[in-house]
Amino acid sequence: MAEQENTYQFLKPVDQAAFRDHMETKVAQWIRPWDGQEELLAGVIGVPLSKTSISHSGASTTPAAVRTAFKSFTTYSMEYGVDLQDLAVRDLGDIAMHATDLMGNHRRIEDSLRALFQAHPALIPVLIGGDHSITCPAVKAFADRHPGKKVGIIHFDAHHDVRNFTDGGVTNGTPFRGILESGVVDGRNIVQIGIRGFMNSKPYHDYVTSHGVTVFSSRDVYRQGIEKIIDQALEIAGQGTDVLYVSFDVDVIDQAYAPGCPAIGTGGMHPWDALDALYRLGTLPQVQGLDFVCIDPTVDIRNVTSRLAVQFMLTFFAGVAERAKI
Repeated sequence: MAEQENTYQFLKPVDQAAFRDHMETKVAQWIRPWDGQEELLAGVIGVPLSKTSISHSGASTTPAAVRTAFKSFTTYSMEYGVDLQDLAVRDLGDIAMHATDLMGNHRRIEDSLRALFQAHPALIPVLIGGDHSITCPAVKAFADRHPGKKVGIIHFDAHHDVRNFTDGGVTNGTPFRGILESGVVDGRNIVQIGIRGFMNSKPYHDYVTSHGVTVFSSRDVYRQGIEKIIDQALEIAGQGTDVLYVSFDVDVIDQAYAPGCPAIGTGGMHPWDALDALYRLGTLPQVQGLDFVCIDPTVDIRNVTSRLAVQFMLTFFAGVAERAKI
């Protein structure tokens, strides 16, 4: 017994306070629910709508899946040399959706964001959809937030999303027709990146080009490199505009990396192209809004696509942190 006590005397209790000070900070600890009072740089907003999807979609479950994935990531990136934990970003919750009133849901999105922008005009919204139909009302509210200023859009997607309203009404395939026909953003200041062959019809391609939209295909990204594509996109979307909105449909990524999308396909962008693009866009003061759409956690594999969206969002915030230093 005496010998055992003599052995244990060399073991000292761990200093728990010091241990906690050096623990990693998880994103779930950092992006806490907003108290409604704290001044924020950016806010995460869930928009759980998928009944407007033209194909089966569980995109309404994406905000919850993304929040679940928060616990799998830390706030530190050695690649970008940044720790995000002191960046004023909080979770603003979800915009409540009506069970059957689809147009009413779009009004809820627009009205909720307009009220938020009025109360917090400097806030950078990061919307987690939901299907792509959420982008049209979001952009309308975003444009109203900047009266007298012109808006440009950089749109990552495999699809043009300009289906007509006659055949199916407002859906996840119509947001950019709605934006163009409403006149809220001039087509000459919209750039689409990652559009893929055999996923769009010629009439829809002709429609966007006739409205002055610039289109870079997934092949263009592969051949030219994302840096040159973003250079051109910023020049075009930024020509005569004051602020930029970024809409990111995750099906722009090749299905090998993003299997949890309603519309998957090969020949898509590599995640690193998206990460580099989003980081750069995050650094730019004129980029004042962002959405991620069209993930379906119900068909995902180990939540990999929702996790990818979190990594995209964090990389954008890494760029915002760089912007904040200036």
